[in-house]
Order: sequence, then structure tokens, then C-alpha cells
Amino acid sequence: MAGEDEKLYAGRWVARLRGRIIAQGGTPEQARRAAQSRYKETPEIIFMPGNFPLTFPQILDSVRAALPDGLTVYLVGGAVRDALLGRQIHDLDFVLERDAIKIARRVANTLSRAPSPVREPGLPRGNRDYPAGTGTISPRAGTGTISKADFYPLDPERDTGRVIVTNEDGTRSLMDFAAFRGLDLEADMLGRDFTLNAIALNLSDNTIHDPLGGAMDLKEKRLRACSPSTFADDPVRILRGVRLAANFGFHILPETRKAMKGAVGLLGNISPERMRDELFRLLDGLQPAVCLRALDLLGALDKVLPELSALKGVEQTAPHIHDVWEHTLATVSHLESVLAALAPDYNPDTASDLLNGLMVLRIGRYRQQIGETFAAPLTSDRSLRSLLFLAALYHDVAKPQTKKADEEGQLRFWDHDQQGAEIAASRGRALAMSNDEATRLQTVIRNHMRILFHTNRLVREGKPPSRRAVYRFFRDTGAAGVDVCLLTLADLRATYEQTLPQETWAAALDVVRLMLENWFEKPAESIAPTPLVNGDDLMRGLNLQPGKLIGELLEAIREAQAVGTVSSHEEALSCAREYLSKQGSSN
Repeated sequence: MAGEDEKLYAGRWVARLRGRIIAQGGTPEQARRAAQSRYKETPEIIFMPGNFPLTFPQILDSVRAALPDGLTVYLVGGAVRDALLGRQIHDLDFVLERDAIKIARRVANTLSRAPSPVREPGLPRGNRDYPAGTGTISPRAGTGTISKADFYPLDPERDTGRVIVTNEDGTRSLMDFAAFRGLDLEADMLGRDFTLNAIALNLSDNTIHDPLGGAMDLKEKRLRACSPSTFADDPVRILRGVRLAANFGFHILPETRKAMKGAVGLLGNISPERMRDELFRLLDGLQPAVCLRALDLLGALDKVLPELSALKGVEQTAPHIHDVWEHTLATVSHLESVLAALAPDYNPDTASDLLNGLMVLRIGRYRQQIGETFAAPLTSDRSLRSLLFLAALYHDVAKPQTKKADEEGQLRFWDHDQQGAEIAASRGRALAMSNDEATRLQTVIRNHMRILFHTNRLVREGKPPSRRAVYRFFRDTGAAGVDVCLLTLADLRATYEQTLPQETWAAALDVVRLMLENWFEKPAESIAPTPLVNGDDLMRGLNLQPGKLIGELLEAIREAQAVGTVSSHEEALSCAREYLSKQGSSN
């Protein structure tokens, strides 16, 4: 029966009496309490090993080596969840009974002095054999050699410390150490958000502690709150729950969904920074359009991005087939598929339709550069990719207030790009976004019609963007021009859906390819040519005084260089004289 017991109770604690299992639980205490209610004798409490492999980052071995003997520390949260799911692990969270800040400092000091453990990898300190624990626990290779480890007292009042590990390749890992929130580990787990995040690994003996049945919820693909007060305690968990369900393909249980909806009114109590960070994580995850629709159904979207509600029911004439709200969600959905098809790790099997396949053929050569562009964040905590999805959400936000019918009854939305940029900037300020983020968001939305303009002209007149047009596009957008190109492709797909003419799509791809070619391959020629003169040269050569005019002349010369009509110092001065002559004649 031993083999059957291990399979039946894998990953659980059991109470065994006279060789027979009489009770079980997610923790030793649960198994003991379940047995005491039925038997007077004292049973043996043991952990039944699972038959699943668990792979953790190699740095976990270094943490084990830094801990004092006899101290019980638990790895908790997302790291354990992702190990059970076989997913890549990034950051590590630990809990212990007390002295968490002291232990965090000790770990940081030890890692800084001896970054590589000398013992056999994958084994707890002082243990040469695996106990009857989780079956197979092994380190994940490739975390790099530790360059330094910095300690920060993250929350002294709650006894929480942070260790930031920087590897020689520049990558970073975060490790948080916190004292129990409650009397013991079980109370700590009960106070967490979802059961899939309420699973702990004892670093001393590699046993799993699962008081709320999170492992079974993982297996059954269901999202369940840890307690009835989960969302009242922290309403931002509403957004987190939607994100987790989408990322893992889980079903939110009815009672959890009801509790989420009941706590929506409390979202106004969340700080802008926490709302922003959870929103960006949601946009950076899988199926952001599905997440946004779920937030809307819960009544939470009005609390997070209130300007979007006005988009519902705002009709658009052909070639649009959706109202503005449905078009916006479709744009977000198509943007996800565009970025996936142009990702460095692109899988050809994911280009499931003809239009995506054509896109890959035309501009797939730039997938590495596009990947590098979106791998470079504007801030240390939020991705450029998520900012682009926010731009997609707000690119038509001003259409309700700019909607007008022309003399022929055609609906027009003049200036919606410019007004939309201001609305998005206001929302960015409300979410405490950085100045760089707000500027890039505005730039993308303000210029999101420009690629479409060139596309339509190419279809009608057969004229691709001129060198001057390419220069002016990137003069106005800078690095955000790449964002505009990708958003335009998603916007175009969402406008036409299955009615998109292949000629129009091919023209858009040709325009985007031309823009990306100049940005990635010929920046010194057509985007930012090497200056031929400076302000002093102009003032001396043309007898001018300092002022705004000098900047205008330098810009005129740069544009002439990009167009190809100026290539020397003398030609630059001649260009400036011609500019002054035109200015004089116009006055």
C-alpha cells in the first residue's frame, strides 16, 4: 500500500497509526488535529513525497548556506507556485517566525562575501540526502555569478527586509524576508490573496506546507481567495485575481468572483502607485483584452481607468465594424498577437492567419531590434510593453467628445489624436507615472494616425513616404516611433477585422518596414545625421545673435541633411541663408 499511499496523498501531510493512514492535511498541524478528533493514540505525522520535480533558481542554495543552523525559514508565494507549475522563477519571498530583517542582512552579507556555495547543489545545508520531501528538487542553471548583494530594511515595523542580488551579467533578483503575519505559518497563509500563492516550502527539509489546499487548486485550475475578507483587506487583489486567472488559464470560483465584485467600491482607497503597478502587471501579462473585459464585468474598470466607459456605444462608420469600445479591446487583442509574432523567440506555428504570416515576411527581420526596444524599460519597475498597451487603450479615448457628422453624414473625429494625448497624460498623472512614461504615452497617441495617413496615400497614389516624411516622423516621435508603427498595425486589424483588404495591409506593412529600416539600419543617414555646423558657426558665419532663430536654422539644416540636399559645412551655411531669405520674404 505504500506506493498507493504516496500517489494518493502526494504532497500532503498524513497521520499514520499502526501502519495505517488515519488523517491528512496540508500542514503537520492540520493532519494532527484531524487525527486527534478521531483517535486517542498519538499518530506518526509524516510528509508524503510528491512525484513531481521542483526546480528553483540556483541562488536558493546560496540562501540555504547563509542561514544559521536550526532556523526554520519558508519559501512562499509565487516561487513555490511557479515551481509546481514548472514555470520560470524570478523573485523569492521568505517568511519566518521572527528576526526577518536580521536574517535578510545576514544573507546579503554572506552572498557578498561568498557568492557561490561550496556544497553540493540542490541539498539543504547539512543534508547529503534528500528527505522524504517533495521528490526532486534541483537548482535552475544560468542565474549568473553574483556581483553584489544589497540589503534594505523594507518595512521595519513589520520586520521585513529585502536583498537585491545583482549578477555579473547585469540581471537582478529580489529576495524579501518577512516575519509571519499572524501567530504562525498557517495564519500567515490565511492572510494571503489566493490559495495558489499560499503554499510554502520548508528550506530545512524540503517539505511542502499547504494549509488551504492551493496545490489542488493549481491542479484543478481554479482561483480561490484565501478568506472571505481577502478583497476587503486589500482591494487591489481584484486586479491581481483577474491577471492570475488570465495568465494561468484558471477559472475564478463563483464565491471568489462575488467577493471581488463586492469589494469594487473600495478600490478608491488604493494608492495611485499600487493601482498603477498592478495595472501595468496586468497589461504586461497574457490576454490583456480579456482582463480588461473581466474588470468591466466586475464593475472595476470605472475605478481604474474611468475615461474608457464613455467609449461604449459610440458608433463609427465604415470601414470600422466595431463601436469605439469594442474597437479598443480588439486593438489591444491584435497588439498582443502582433508583438508575439515579432518577438525574438517567435514560433512560426503561432502565425495562424495569412495577415500575420505576411507581416512576419515583411518586417520579421527586425524582431531582434524590436525585442531589444521593449526589453529596455523606462523605469526599473514597469515595462515599455505595458505602456504600449495603455496607449492602445487610450488611442481613441477622445472620440466621444470629438464625434461629428460631415455634410455627407460621415462620422468624423477630428483632433481626437491630439485631445486623446492630453486625456491620457491626465490619467498618467493620476496614476503617478514617471515623466518619461507620460511623455512617451502622449507621443504615441498624438502620432498614432500618421502611419495610417501614409498607408492610405500609398494605396491611392502609389507614393511611399518621402525621406522628408520619414525624418519628420521620427523627429516628432523619437524612439516612440517604433511603438506607433506596431500600434498602427493592431489598430488597422481592429478597424477592418476580417474585411481588411490585402492591398491595404500590404501597404501598411511597406510603410512600417520603411520606417523601421530607417530607424534601425540608417539612423545616421535619415534620422539623426551628424551635425555639420553648430550655433556658434551660424552666429559667426551669418552675423546672428543668440535666440530661437538659431534653433530653427539648425533644424532646417538637419532636415536638409536627412533629405540629402546638404552634405558639407558650406552647403549647411547656404541652407541657412536660404532659410533666412524665405523668412524675410514671407514677412
